[in-house]
Amino acid sequence: MPPAVNPWLALPEGRRGPGHTRQLRAAHEQLVTGTEPGDAGARPMVRPVVRPVVMDSWRRSLGSGVDPDGGPPPVDLLDEDLLAYREAHPLAPLMPVIRRLLVEDAEADRMIVAVTDAGGRMLWVEGDARLRSRAAGMHFVEGACWSEDVAGTNAPGTALALDHPVQIYGSEHYRRPVQPWSCSAAPVHHPVTGVLLGAIDVTGGDHVASPHVLTLVRATVAAVESELRWLHREQLQRPARRPVPPIRPAAPRLDVLGRERGRLTLSSGTVELSLRHSELLLLLAEAAVAGEGRSAAQLAAECHRGDTAAVTVRAELSRLRRLVGADLVGSRPYRLLSRLDSDLDQVRRLLARGELAPALDRYPGAVLPGSRAPGVAVARERVSAVLRQAVLRSRRPELLLRFAQLPEARDDVAVWQTCLECLPPTSPRRAAAAANLLRLRRAPRGR
Repeated sequence: MPPAVNPWLALPEGRRGPGHTRQLRAAHEQLVTGTEPGDAGARPMVRPVVRPVVMDSWRRSLGSGVDPDGGPPPVDLLDEDLLAYREAHPLAPLMPVIRRLLVEDAEADRMIVAVTDAGGRMLWVEGDARLRSRAAGMHFVEGACWSEDVAGTNAPGTALALDHPVQIYGSEHYRRPVQPWSCSAAPVHHPVTGVLLGAIDVTGGDHVASPHVLTLVRATVAAVESELRWLHREQLQRPARRPVPPIRPAAPRLDVLGRERGRLTLSSGTVELSLRHSELLLLLAEAAVAGEGRSAAQLAAECHRGDTAAVTVRAELSRLRRLVGADLVGSRPYRLLSRLDSDLDQVRRLLARGELAPALDRYPGAVLPGSRAPGVAVARERVSAVLRQAVLRSRRPELLLRFAQLPEARDDVAVWQTCLECLPPTSPRRAAAAANLLRLRRAPRGR
């Protein structure tokens, strides 16, 4: 009798040829278009080419409403929130073990190593820098959610859904943008309680779907769980528990992108600000970035065109302080007394790190587009210019098209021209890009 084939291995007998990929894609197309075998006019599907574990995952992804051609998974944890969540996660003390066994050789092996929580959120993504840069385009980044019901069939998401080690090879992924990649992942459990903690994943080219890579991932999981058992035993032997540090309240947050008026989120609730208060709070936040405050005269110049008495600004600031609290806005000089996060700062941090797709996700439009305050206009134009330059430089059609839908870019000839240059000749979106470009070139100048 022939040996039983392990259903969890993607390539049990080595590399598959292009014919295998074509069959997978045909089977995938039949499923997502609803023309499975048995439907009138459907071509016969060679069932053995799709592993049952993959077909079941495809059906779950379809049932969850995952779009096979849709946008990338959401990045729902960033910056301080991500760092705080990772620091408190049970797998944080085990990262040295994972780095020693997997990450140290990942660049030489052309691989990315990812560690998720039990919900499929990426907590650590390390390894080959060039591959990570490419993977960022599909939001395979720290803070992104790759659970199966959000991102479709993928090794970490499917391993968590089935609570079993699994490999996903190329076109076995449910979402087409992920199909150039292969991955091997295994879930991690607490060895004492049995609680699912997350998954360890290795992602890269076809070689990552070979049997020995899944063996390496499983060996790393075994080492992590062994170390967890030892840490648990050590904690039980400690004479006294350390006091739990107090939970820091979330910093106030100011949202000004794509909004006519700012929205301030405090621990006590949300405050919808007037346009003038939105401008003043944003200007104080911009000054705080440089560690500075502002006098009433400076704020008057940044807030109003022409000569405006400082007493008018003082009156507005007095009302603002009563509204948001004197513990946030101080006087003499006017300044922020505590940290104030903003969606504008978030976008600038992402751009500074080169994370262009997440930056676009968090940029619904210009800074307070209805404001005519000179200081606000400076902030608006700076972030818009940096984002535009980054998008043009990327020459990535999906990012160019997303940017072109923003109000500030709909009539940008350079953006539409670059779109047309970068779109593949067979893309159905070329016609719309060409029509927009023609419309702009025919429009009267000075319009």
